Parts: sequence; structure tokens; C-alpha cells
Amino acid sequence: MRQALTGERPITVHVERWRAGLPPDAWPDGFPTSGDVWRRDVFAVAEAYRAGSASARQLLAAVLMWGYGPIGYGPWRAAKSLGGDPTGQRLAAALDEVSASAPDEAALRTAYRRFRDPGQARLPWLGPAFFTKVLYFVGYRRGVGGVQPLILDRVVAGHLPAEAGVTRRNGWLSDEWLAYLRWAAEQARSRGVEPDEVELAVFQGR
Repeated sequence: MRQALTGERPITVHVERWRAGLPPDAWPDGFPTSGDVWRRDVFAVAEAYRAGSASARQLLAAVLMWGYGPIGYGPWRAAKSLGGDPTGQRLAAALDEVSASAPDEAALRTAYRRFRDPGQARLPWLGPAFFTKVLYFVGYRRGVGGVQPLILDRVVAGHLPAEAGVTRRNGWLSDEWLAYLRWAAEQARSRGVEPDEVELAVFQGR
């Protein structure tokens, strides 16, 4: 089992509210019912997705439950996002290049742009703050080092230094995301930690 990141705390999820709000086919098999969800729980669904034993819709539901946590409108927005892709084919197509092997920068840029494109994988209520979470859980390869997909939301963006290359508070372009990933990779290398530990430290203002 994956270990919790340094400083990580579980996300509180109101399980019954989410079960009532999500389509039955989107509930991930084996997802925690205790109400405490860790990153490792979502990674387990992502690994099942890459292995072909979880659907793209189950993956998205797991990410959104972790991402929204106890926020009351989370199940409603998640249902809207899932409703924009009833078969999960758009999601699967967007994730194709990041789920097969350790993705390089070209694959990450392609996936990011697909999620922003209405003709490909852009879904209701699934902007960069949430689709970078999907890319993180599917594309991250622990122990590999280098540029890794990471979460970019308004909290992270608000704490990043100018040299990280993120110039806006939302609606980031793929080049901004990649600049941030390169910055995080260098920070991780110099400190001897994983890139997502850098992301979590930034999120927590550390």
C-alpha cells in the first residue's frame, strides 16, 4: 500500500450523500466507506483503471470525491461532469497517452489540451483545478523523478513563487502547467523528495 505523503491529512467524504448523488455505475469498487479518503485510495482506483478493472467514470468519481470532500455541492457538480460523458469514452481518450507508461512532457501537454477542448474531453464543471487532479492520479509514477503531472488549483497557484511560471489564478494554459511541473521537479530533486510532496507543501503554505 502506498504511504501517506509527509503532512498529508485524509479528506472527509460524506459517503451516503455521494452514493445518492452519483450514478450507480460510477461508484468505484472498494472505495473507502469510512468517510476518510487518502490519496492512496484514489491511486488504487487509478491503478485499477490502468489495469482495465475500473472504468473511466469510476476513476473520475473517485478523484472528484477526494477533490470536493465535504463541500455540499460536490455530488451535484460531479454528477454534471459525469453526465457530460455517459460512456466514459471522452475521458478514456484524453487519458490514453498518460495511462500506458510514464508520460513525457509531450504526452502531458496533449492530455491537458484535450481536457480544455470542447470537441474532445472538456466536461461540465471539470476545469484545470479538477482535471489536473485526474492527470495526477493517472499519470504520476513514484520513484521515477523528473517532470510528473501535479495538481494545479487556485490554492496552489496562489502560493507559488513567480519563478514557477504560473501567471494566473485559474484557467491556466498548458505551458503554465508544464512550467510549474518543471519547477516542482527541480525543487524535488534539490530536496531529495517526490514532486507531489512539493505540491502538497505548496498547497499547505509550507
